[in-house]
Amino acid sequence: MQRKAGVLMAISSLPSVYGIGDFGPRAYQFVDELVQNHVRIWQILPFNRLGFGNSPYQPHSSIAGDEIFISPDLLVNEKLLTPDDLHPKKNHSTSVEYDETRQHKNTMLIQAFHHFQKLKELQSEFHDFERQNSWLEHYAVFMTFKKINNMRLWLEWPEEHKAWIKDKKYDLTPYKNDILYQKFLQFIFFKQWHALKTYANNKGLQIMGDIPFYVGIDSIDVWENQQYFLLNPDGSPSFIAGVPPDYFSTTGQRWGNPIYDWNKMQENNYQFWGERLAANMKAFDIIRIDHFRAFDTYWKIPSSCETAIDGEWIEGPSYYFFKSIYEQLPSLNIVAEDLGEMRPEVYYLRDYFNLTGMKIIQFTFDPEENNNNFNDRENMMIYTGTHDNQTIRGWYESQPKEIQISTENYLNEQGIHGDMKEKWLRFALSSIAKWAIIPTQDILGLDDSARMNEPGTIGAPNWQWQMQDEQKWKEAITTLGSFIIEYHRD
Repeated sequence: MQRKAGVLMAISSLPSVYGIGDFGPRAYQFVDELVQNHVRIWQILPFNRLGFGNSPYQPHSSIAGDEIFISPDLLVNEKLLTPDDLHPKKNHSTSVEYDETRQHKNTMLIQAFHHFQKLKELQSEFHDFERQNSWLEHYAVFMTFKKINNMRLWLEWPEEHKAWIKDKKYDLTPYKNDILYQKFLQFIFFKQWHALKTYANNKGLQIMGDIPFYVGIDSIDVWENQQYFLLNPDGSPSFIAGVPPDYFSTTGQRWGNPIYDWNKMQENNYQFWGERLAANMKAFDIIRIDHFRAFDTYWKIPSSCETAIDGEWIEGPSYYFFKSIYEQLPSLNIVAEDLGEMRPEVYYLRDYFNLTGMKIIQFTFDPEENNNNFNDRENMMIYTGTHDNQTIRGWYESQPKEIQISTENYLNEQGIHGDMKEKWLRFALSSIAKWAIIPTQDILGLDDSARMNEPGTIGAPNWQWQMQDEQKWKEAITTLGSFIIEYHRD
């Protein structure tokens, strides 16, 4: 089994003069920097249309992309903009300001749409995209309705808008151009993304995507597929997802996502999930599924409960689901996020289908954790941390002195040398795990001010970190490249 190294970096965190990282020249440069330094996997966060709290794990669609990642620079190459149409942001922030950036970019995207309607050479390609993506029409209508309803939750729309997905009675003629605009945005999004992915693949770099287990209530996924969720007659969730109380939280985590009706889904061989995974297979080489344990057992909370305390564990679709999905998608390449409190059946399910699991180095040294054997199997990915963790430097600096000392002593005993930043990189790369994935923040040795997300909290500064020091990055990725060679992960 060839051992590889990867980097975790959200598209949004790439440097950009437009306020957020995108699929433009800096992304191609990032690919080159990874490849030149022997990195073989680039893991990104979900890039679907951002919803509540700008979280990539609460998107408006689990298939459609967010136009905020479209590169204005590349639109010039397509003759959809002229150089004079480009408007870098003034008063550039050191972090992503989503609302402001979306409004700024939308001005350029509308201009590009006007040019597109006059460009015959792109029309044929656009119509091919329409024919090949059956999800596009309903998504475009969904986003158009959201726009004319001031982005309110679909449950709060006028009845004629809310019911259109079932009866198709409402006349869409007045919104024909708005719907076309939403389709255009998806056409350009995936045109730019697939070009970037092809470039990376041709250089030997695989792209790992990340999809949430649940979908948000404010999504085309639920609006279009209400029969597959446990909902009240008005469409609101009757039960919601989360996790029970533990030592992190005395009231658990109440996520608010609607619960799947797995019995109904099984009737047509989990078509909803099959289409969702098939679309992601086109976008990524590897797919990490968040909250994998819910395929085995999931925490079901009555929506009337204000906390996650009054829930119950329910058995999930387990083996039936994966047998059906692999019959439909035999080349599906899944990574299972199998972190946290698990019953043994979760690992049996993972191993039965030979799925790659995960380990987090921070947990290895945490005496409160029980999932800390970092060398128990090769078929796993080892991380210094993920988007939901502190940075590895932030974690270490926040530990009691006795844990810091025992950690350093252990690393020294294992022959792991250098300063603390280098020790963490070396420790991850020295593992028997087939893949070692390092977040960009840990490659740079940043503290918790660069943390991507703190679970259980909403809004700023979550999801806003953006890389700033380009010279420091070039030095850091070069150092990582030398370690990758040293630990035979090329």
